[in-house]
Amino acid sequence: MKSSQDNTLSAELTTLSDVMAWYTSLTQLHAHLAPHFARPEPFQRALRFVQGILSDTPRKNGWHLAEQAREATPYGMQRLLSGTVWNDEGVRDELRTFALQHLGRRDLVAVIDETGFLKRGKHSAGVSKQHYGPTGDLRNCQTGVFVSLSSPLGHTLVDRELYLPQEWTDDAARCRRAGIPETRTFQTKPQLAMLLLQRLQRAGVEVSWVVADTVYGGNPELRTWLDTQRQPYVLAVPSTEPVVLELPEGGVRRLEVREVARRLAPSHWSRLALNQGTKGPRLFDWACVPIWHLGRDDGWHSLLVRRPLEAEDNPTYYLVLAPPATPLPSKVAAQGARWRIEEDFANGKDLGLDHYEVRSYTGWYRHITLVMLALAFLTSLVIGVRSLPSAPVGLPTSSDADLVTGLLCPLSVPEVHRLLARLIFPAPSSAPLVLQWSAWRRWHQRLASFYHLRRRLKAG
Repeated sequence: MKSSQDNTLSAELTTLSDVMAWYTSLTQLHAHLAPHFARPEPFQRALRFVQGILSDTPRKNGWHLAEQAREATPYGMQRLLSGTVWNDEGVRDELRTFALQHLGRRDLVAVIDETGFLKRGKHSAGVSKQHYGPTGDLRNCQTGVFVSLSSPLGHTLVDRELYLPQEWTDDAARCRRAGIPETRTFQTKPQLAMLLLQRLQRAGVEVSWVVADTVYGGNPELRTWLDTQRQPYVLAVPSTEPVVLELPEGGVRRLEVREVARRLAPSHWSRLALNQGTKGPRLFDWACVPIWHLGRDDGWHSLLVRRPLEAEDNPTYYLVLAPPATPLPSKVAAQGARWRIEEDFANGKDLGLDHYEVRSYTGWYRHITLVMLALAFLTSLVIGVRSLPSAPVGLPTSSDADLVTGLLCPLSVPEVHRLLARLIFPAPSSAPLVLQWSAWRRWHQRLASFYHLRRRLKAG
């Protein structure tokens, strides 16, 4: 006879029936995309593309996704990203609607950030020597500006724009070769962020906060636009950002934010958790002081300072727009959502966000959109099965029920991805197909070698 402890653990385990139901949810999501495809073939191939993204195939480019889809050559997958007729903007709108159905529309935070995509050549749309976040130096890469929507239930990427450096937009011939529309002009990253936020507005998405790092917070144009919208924000700024405020000892002065922090008395500081880390709450000391805007203290604008508990670490500074009655913990909680987009980027790149080998402008948007769709789908599953955490088959035993009950962590995006990849989308095992792909790769290598040698001989 099973104990009540055994029954509790059985209820917490994810079953094969659960995973099969997830697959049904994917086909239902795919059905909503039909209006955005001109023909049934690319519509069905888009489903196989997303299934490949959700698989364990090591590289999520055209070759590997085509082999995973049991297709004989990569040409169909390559055409899906470059040649066939379908509306990636419509698919983007569908994924945003789908995400909101699961995230909910209350307490939404729009998080703006960018991420880089390393490249070797110089022909991919927008590629150049740019700042690359993971290493902090200049690398040959493309840069995408993204918005993630975060709610108490979860978070996922919902929109994207490719940043085009001015060296690209000033070269019309280069843009034509990469398929960049003539109407696309140079826009800074904060201007692209504004475009993403405007699209949310037009779609009727109301966000409680906008948060971003110093690339965006240090831009007066973006802040001014948010001010005119009366859109609350918490935006990081450099330590040299000037503000105007009334000093405790009297008088109004213009100071850099780092100077303001040095003048704060111990009574200004409160110890609050930014968010929950893997080892518990991430505690910092916080202070918030009103600042002047357009020549007066309007009650809406303030400077938020985050000070690490370790004295040797530098403070971080944020400009805040919020209604006068907004408490400090609400501002801190909004800023805590900023780090969720980093998790979205990590999960997205695990799915192949940066695995594409397309050079065209259209190809970039289509690949990124379909990977974002897969990420939103996984996020919906995590939200929907929060009460059904996963666990390994062999559980540790203990005579102390308190040590076993509640052992399992909630399902995460990587864990749901792993279950789908292993149980629903395994690698092809058909011997004829595997041998066919081996022959195709060898033929392609020989062809590439021939053309490379011919170019070298002509150049010589």
